[in-house]
Parts: sequence; C-alpha cells; structure tokens
Amino acid sequence: MSDESTTDTDAAGPVLEVSGLKGGYGAIQVLHGLDFHVNDGEIVVILGANGAGKTTTLRAISGMIETSGSVTFRGESIQGSKAPDIVRKGVAHVPQGRGTLNELSVEDNLRVGAFIRKDKEVDADMNRWFDVYPVLRERRDQRAGSLSGGEQQMLAVSRALMSRPDLLLLDEPSLGLAPLIVKDLFERFAEINKETGMTMLVVEQNAQLALGIAARGYVIESGEIAFYGPSDELLGDDKIRKSYLGV
Repeated sequence: MSDESTTDTDAAGPVLEVSGLKGGYGAIQVLHGLDFHVNDGEIVVILGANGAGKTTTLRAISGMIETSGSVTFRGESIQGSKAPDIVRKGVAHVPQGRGTLNELSVEDNLRVGAFIRKDKEVDADMNRWFDVYPVLRERRDQRAGSLSGGEQQMLAVSRALMSRPDLLLLDEPSLGLAPLIVKDLFERFAEINKETGMTMLVVEQNAQLALGIAARGYVIESGEIAFYGPSDELLGDDKIRKSYLGV
C-alpha cells in the first residue's frame, strides 16, 4: 500500500518523504518498498510487531544500512548519504537501547551531541534541556552508565536535541522502562513538539501511548505498509486495533 498524497491540510509541507524504500542486512531484505511522509511540526508513529521492519526503517533513513529507493529531507536527497552527513543536515536519531556513552559524564554526553555545531549557544541549549529534564542537571557530573534506564533515555533524547535537529527519530523509547516513566517520557515528547515545533518520527510498540501524542500512524507488516491514517482512525478501527496494535 502506498502512502496517501499530501493534502491541503498538510500546509506546512513534508520534512521527510520516503518512496520505494528498500533495505536490509546483507542478503536479508527487510524493507520492501515503503512509502510515507512526515510533515513539518508533526509527530508521526510507525507501529508493528517485532521483526516487522520498524527499527530498520529508521536505520535506513539515518544512513546506517544500505538502501535503495528515495529518501528526501527538506527536498534534498539523503538516500545513500553517510550517517554523520545526515546529522549535519538536521536529522537526529535516538537508537533503540538508548546508546549513551556510558563512560562519559552526563554533561560530556550532551557536548558530544553538539559536535556538529560551531555557534556559542551550546551551554544555553544544555541548560534548556536541563530545564526539561531536571534530574539530568542534578546528575550532570555523574557517569552516564550509572543512570537509571529512564534517566539514560532522557539523556539520549537531550543529546540528540543538542544538535538542533529539524527531525528527531525515536526508536522504541519505551523499551525496558516502567509504565510511569514511559508515560512521563511521552508527555515530554508532546510538550517539546508543542513548544518548539520539533518534527518527530517515533517507532514504538506501545501503540495506544504513541498514537495518543501522534497526528498520524503507519502500521508496518513484513517490511511493507499495511495500514496508515490519522491516529484516532487507527485506534478506532477494531480490525486494525486487535490485529496489529494489540489494544
């Protein structure tokens, strides 16, 4: 199934457009021609069972695997670009498992996130994200590997935001975290989106929570888009809800 065309309601226009995206690992093809888009300022969620191709989709966008097809970011092709170049263009990726630099302090992790920047506002941005996640300010000199799982996820998100991206990719942010922590994380994602206009593409298994903050969703099955639509429509469709969303 192909993605729906951009309509008049998408006045801000797409930040990310993906067409015919294929990719995988060596001889193993995981993605079989994905078509979707993310509009400026939107939160869009990609849902699906384990092994459906959700994480591979984000890795393909980020230049972490070999791909074919078309991936354009703000009208410029990034398909085939290397991951550091894609970061410089404005795409930040928070990987599954968080990926913090465990031996570095919280503050040093945040400074690593700003490695592409040449401006003098890094400290101001660090304080901005400390205001969003106050526990990180308390732990700024603490080794990242000693943080709790929820604190590491906060750090991973803040580190990605330190690059001042136009698009934030979040891969399974709820993985391995307690329900109350997950609820708080998603509430913060919604607040960041509302306050800054940050565009987000979220891969998540907790369908109800993710669709609760997203404008639209895509359901992937075996590396292909099975269903897509506004979040409320996906949650309101009994067949989709029971067969694909587990709610």
